[in-house]
Amino acid sequence: MARRHVVRRPWFHRHVARFAVLVAGLLALVAVAPDAAAIPAFARQTHTPCTACHVGGFGPQLTPFGRQFKLLGYTLKAGNQTDVPLSLMLVETYTKTLKAQTSPPANGFDDNNNTELQQASVFLAGRITDHLGVMAQATYSQNGGLLGWDNSDLRYARSASWGSHSTVWGISLNNNPSVTDVFNAAPAWQFPYMAPDLAPGAPAAPILMGGLAGQVLGLNAYMQVDGALYMEAGGYRSLSPAFLRDVNADFSGRLAGVAPYARLAYTWNLAAGSVHAGAFAFHAARGLPGTNAQGDAVATAGPTDKFTDLGVDAGYQLFAGSDHIVNINGLYLTERQRLDATYPIGGASNLHDSLRALNLNASYWYRNTWGITLEEFANDGSRDLALYGNNGSPDTRGGVVELNWNPFGKSDSWEQPFANVRFGLQYTWYTRFSGLVTNIDGAGRRASDNDTLYLYAWLAL
Repeated sequence: MARRHVVRRPWFHRHVARFAVLVAGLLALVAVAPDAAAIPAFARQTHTPCTACHVGGFGPQLTPFGRQFKLLGYTLKAGNQTDVPLSLMLVETYTKTLKAQTSPPANGFDDNNNTELQQASVFLAGRITDHLGVMAQATYSQNGGLLGWDNSDLRYARSASWGSHSTVWGISLNNNPSVTDVFNAAPAWQFPYMAPDLAPGAPAAPILMGGLAGQVLGLNAYMQVDGALYMEAGGYRSLSPAFLRDVNADFSGRLAGVAPYARLAYTWNLAAGSVHAGAFAFHAARGLPGTNAQGDAVATAGPTDKFTDLGVDAGYQLFAGSDHIVNINGLYLTERQRLDATYPIGGASNLHDSLRALNLNASYWYRNTWGITLEEFANDGSRDLALYGNNGSPDTRGGVVELNWNPFGKSDSWEQPFANVRFGLQYTWYTRFSGLVTNIDGAGRRASDNDTLYLYAWLAL
């Protein structure tokens, strides 16, 4: 979910009513779809436990079956149920930084030791027809007090074969570049999968790492050949500021034309797991937003900032019997920027800037119940005093350790597959923040003062 730090308003704000109309329209489409066989969740649709698709019973880490399910457009099914495919998710959290922040991180919260209903989501997720499926999410957050749309992916998929070769191909209509990735290893699905929104985070990251989430609409075509070679290409266009206000999404400027996205990956299937390696590319030209008389963000004409993102990733997955699962993933992303809109108005010190992001993580799960994940991250780039302040460096480095307990989600779990719970204990530490170790904000804070203890209870029904 793209995190929004906005002025708190009642959740029944007028935009929520308009958003409800959109949801109702989508539900109506499902209700009248021919041959619909939709039920409240993917697990109930396939008559399998959540661990069939997800490591630990929760996303977004996918098993080989989970990858295939996504590749085939969420349409695999068992039985003949015809219920509307709805699912619910609640996430309650506690966040504590090593040292209290200089001011509360959002309206209605303290400068430390905050509890929050971080997410309350409803999913429209499952098969619509034989070849059409959907995963669409709407989320309410106590931080901001708004209900808005979240990651959404509508897919049409088919399979074919010729000679000794087989292929799966499809088309995706979605609202977040890289959310389509079947490996769930691209920027939209990076660890940590649940993270605090009331603690400081990296001051800068490439635009592909959530910079356009929920603000665009994309159409992507994809194909996987012989279960090994995966290819995807498509483009994204900005949604109107008025529509984004209706669905309570951010608007950070309109894209000029179509922003192309491409993904290429190859999988080597092993006796007890798999290895994949891939690359992706994205280019966007985005203007700066303006405001109207009511203070709402609007699109403006004029020069645009250009962003070119290139990345590589790799992953290893091991299933040692039914008891032990190991996942190792790595992502490296570079971004070249030409700030034709920001530089002339003094928003940047350089016309040309760059960013780099590295994410390495490894997880181990025992019986899909007890898990531990370790991560190292590093965001760096060119110095730009006007853009980043302080000493002008976006250099932020550190690590994360997370412990998990998933009591449900297995085939023999209580009320399977209706009741699914994950408890998480996460600690994030920083060795450098905004290019500094000491006095990172001019108020005497150290990088380590932003170290964050984060606990969450994640319930899915």
